[in-house]
Amino acid sequence: MRTNYIWLLAFSVISFTACESDDTRLADPIFEETTAVEYTSGNADFSSFVAVGNSLTAGYSDGALFAKGQNVSFPNILANQFAVVGGGNFTQPLMNDDIGGFVLGGNPILHPITGANLFPPRLIFDTAAQVPVTYPAPSTTELMTTIPGPYNNMGVPGAKVGHLLAPGFGNMTNFPNANPYFIRMASQPNATVLEDALAMNPTFFSLWIGNNDVLGYAASGGDGSNPITDTATFTGAYNMVVSALVSASPNGIVANIPNVTDTPHFTVVPHNPIPLDAPTAGAVNAAYAAYNAGVQSLVGVPPVNLTQEEADSRMINFAEGSNNAVVIMDEDLSDLTIYNPALVGMRQATSEDLIVLTASSFIGTLADPGNPMSVNGVAIPLGDKWVLTPSEQEEIATATQAFNQVIADAAAANNLPLFDANAFLSQAATTGITSGSVTVTSDFVTGGAFSLDGVHLSPRGYAIVANKMIELINTTYNANVPKVNPANYTGVYIN
Repeated sequence: MRTNYIWLLAFSVISFTACESDDTRLADPIFEETTAVEYTSGNADFSSFVAVGNSLTAGYSDGALFAKGQNVSFPNILANQFAVVGGGNFTQPLMNDDIGGFVLGGNPILHPITGANLFPPRLIFDTAAQVPVTYPAPSTTELMTTIPGPYNNMGVPGAKVGHLLAPGFGNMTNFPNANPYFIRMASQPNATVLEDALAMNPTFFSLWIGNNDVLGYAASGGDGSNPITDTATFTGAYNMVVSALVSASPNGIVANIPNVTDTPHFTVVPHNPIPLDAPTAGAVNAAYAAYNAGVQSLVGVPPVNLTQEEADSRMINFAEGSNNAVVIMDEDLSDLTIYNPALVGMRQATSEDLIVLTASSFIGTLADPGNPMSVNGVAIPLGDKWVLTPSEQEEIATATQAFNQVIADAAAANNLPLFDANAFLSQAATTGITSGSVTVTSDFVTGGAFSLDGVHLSPRGYAIVANKMIELINTTYNANVPKVNPANYTGVYIN
């Protein structure tokens, strides 16, 4: 996500007791059970466990990939438990530090237009200010310093399902189309992720892929810069990956795609965070008076024939108080610029709109530093990338459902257990999830399930995922692999 957060939200209810130190207190392995039991691999062979996927498999959290986060990735947790029943060594392409982010020639890698750090350090929780902040040290992991694999953990942050099959996805000469994480870990520049996974001769595999096929679109507010993968492409690529893995080993586990809008990234920032005093509200309303009148004057006028309902939904009005809705652009509104270029498709947000977490550091800033009336979200509408409108949410939900059906069909056809990550995160967002002595929810910072980026899981969240997978593995393969105690894993890093 990005540089220090200037949060508009008041985290006054966040308690320091919800945070823990960076000590994950890991033993190898950690047992949830306290009584003597016999552990067995059952019908499975864990001697060469290979995990294939994206950032969720890599152990990405708090907006970055970093070494101690990788060490509590769910595949590494599983591998520790598999070791009790004959599992072998598990290798990961560890980052150079616990800071996260990349540098190129010792310097941050900046966006050519905005100047933003494309691969910043991870976030930590500032207990004094009660907000997430960027880790106060520069990254040390050089993008050009490769550590060729293959590895047991073949989770590549940012990968979509088709990327697993793409030659050159780890070739620096293809940058920026190549993936920086795979560049440093690919066995050779034109190897595919799947080829490297198969090179490990897996006897057991996990496959959790597809999140980015919808998440990229969602995280960008549905602005079209990162479109949802079409279902036919997803289906073909996913089935090719599963077929290849099953051909190497019939034993494994797959996971489906969560509803991304169940994550804090889309639920933390309210649609109405704007505080205004009476004079400011009056001044803003005066500025929007011509827009409001112009829209209302076009009700029923051909060729658009604007409805009264839509005209009313586009009215922009502010009042004295702390809960004014932000002004947003909405591409689904009728195009009134054919009558007047000033009548752009804007309206105030409603509770049905989802404002992305990163907007919290943008709302309230000035579009023009020299103009105090150019407040983003008030005088200047939020662009598409900051908001998921109801229609965009519907697109995401439809794609997620279709992709999850593809995954379910592939799991059934190959007798693979299916971890229902969609139901898992839905439960976290509603009733919470209890595992061992802890209960986690999707509440931002305090819930324990999610990291500070609001999308990826915390170490505790990954531990509970590992436990859920172990339950499925034990049932499917007549095994008795020990689970872990999630209480031994942190919910939020504070350093």
